[in-house]
Amino acid sequence: MSESDTTMTEFLADHPRMMGALFTLVLLLSSGVSTAVAGNAHVSGP
Repeated sequence: MSESDTTMTEFLADHPRMMGALFTLVLLLSSGVSTAVAGNAHVSGP
């Protein structure tokens, strides 16, 4: 692992609540993007 990977791993080990917050943020962002993409899907035709 590189220096930054080790630093991030140590930080998250020291701050477990931050790991939960980051996970929640990723879930919210991924659901928001999929909703935005589905909202822009238009079907034209018969």
